[in-house]
Amino acid sequence: MAKKSRVKCDAKSGNPSAATYADKSKRLTQGRKSRNTCSDMPSFDGTSKAENHPLHVQAPRPESAYKVQRCKLPLLAKNKSQQTYINAIKNHCLTFGTGPAGTGKSYCAAAIAADALLSGDISRIILTRPAVEAGEQLGFLPGDVNEKYAVYIEAVRDVLNQRLGSGAVDYHLRHGRIVAAPLAYMRGKTFDEGTFVILDEAQNTTVAQMKMFLTRIGESCKVVVNGDVRQSDIRGPNGLADAVNRVEGLAGVFVHEFGREDIVRSGLVRALMDRYEPDEAQPTAVLPVADIIWQHSGHH
Repeated sequence: MAKKSRVKCDAKSGNPSAATYADKSKRLTQGRKSRNTCSDMPSFDGTSKAENHPLHVQAPRPESAYKVQRCKLPLLAKNKSQQTYINAIKNHCLTFGTGPAGTGKSYCAAAIAADALLSGDISRIILTRPAVEAGEQLGFLPGDVNEKYAVYIEAVRDVLNQRLGSGAVDYHLRHGRIVAAPLAYMRGKTFDEGTFVILDEAQNTTVAQMKMFLTRIGESCKVVVNGDVRQSDIRGPNGLADAVNRVEGLAGVFVHEFGREDIVRSGLVRALMDRYEPDEAQPTAVLPVADIIWQHSGHH
């Protein structure tokens, strides 16, 4: 006698009913869940079997990713020279900041711009600098113009991330409130009201490039030009040194020069600058041995 079939058939057509396929799918799903549950069961050492697999790669935890801590404190100058520079930016349309590395030229300018954008005093920040490498050629960089140029403004963007938060900076970049573009793309633009423009590494501009940039300045905007004339990576005269000589005495323009004693990055940077540029270092008076003995004996 033939065994009865377990497959339920439709009474009219004789084909397996939809309920049969639903039951089969349900059993397969339960089997997969049970296998996954077994593979995730903890082993004797407290880890799951999936983690013990040689091909298992543990995903990084969100809290382990590098994040720039946002600074909510107001910008405070670290010395009198920085305070003069900060006041000049706030009170003048065009400010030049020159001097050695580590004096806070770029940091102060970017921090003031970020705070002004956050408070609503300005509506847009423009970051620009010459696309010139420091003594080496990087060659072809993948991506579009924004991705290629991102490496050049990374230092300034770190300051914006610190003052605004990285999420806010990404949002402003997408919506055009923060614009980062090479100096060559500034031709034809006008820096209008509510715009804060920062030209960094200006010692790598030519005289023609600096003229083109400065003639973009419109009404009620704020422009900061930073650089160190001693670290130019181009041949011939640089536009920063030329512009500083030309703007002397103009109303609404302030030129601030930092000294080596104004370096706040670290004491080691000051010492290294003294070794690399000994002619600019402040000499310390060294008395002959005979004079030292004479003064120590009480004779004057």
